Amino acid sequence: MDLAQTDEQLWHAVVRGDGVAFAAVFDRHGDRVWRHAWRLMQHRQDTEDVTAAAFAEAWRSRRRVRIVDGSVLPWLLATTTNCARNASRSIRRNQRLIAHIPLGPDAPDAADVAVDRLERLDAGSAVAQALRELPEQDARLISLVLLEELPLADAASAIGLGYGAAKTRIHRAKTKLRAVLERHGAAPGLDHLDLEEVPA
Repeated sequence: MDLAQTDEQLWHAVVRGDGVAFAAVFDRHGDRVWRHAWRLMQHRQDTEDVTAAAFAEAWRSRRRVRIVDGSVLPWLLATTTNCARNASRSIRRNQRLIAHIPLGPDAPDAADVAVDRLERLDAGSAVAQALRELPEQDARLISLVLLEELPLADAASAIGLGYGAAKTRIHRAKTKLRAVLERHGAAPGLDHLDLEEVPA
């Protein structure tokens, strides 16, 4: 396998079931996917789980993966956002279930458990929490364009939207995101998230 091959060339091999080509794609984009998952999950084990889920989905759906401007990365990042949202829902469901299990006399203090839960879900990331509250397609666009700084046209293509529809949707999504951040008491002008700028 020639590692100098483009994503598109590698992915053609992946579609044929070539595991070496898939490993090359993972080596090329795994760190970027992990950082995106971390930004959304803010917890190491959850980040690793989401990264693994995104690549598992890429393998499972390899015939349907969209190559955007010669790269599989936009599709991987959009899929990572979906996996993170699913993982967050699962974490919340499990925590609700666990909260109803009767505790014995040696159980940890309820206040400590509550603090641990908040740290795990939010870890100080108002943006990650706000993304969980947005509709799925809005969260995917925001994460690709504002967090990962992909051009809007590439993000739109990665999630199957036309450019005009994506431009309209991201404008509404930024308004919703700002409202959610303000509701959570976060300043809308966060250093790492410029809600005014959208890459063209």
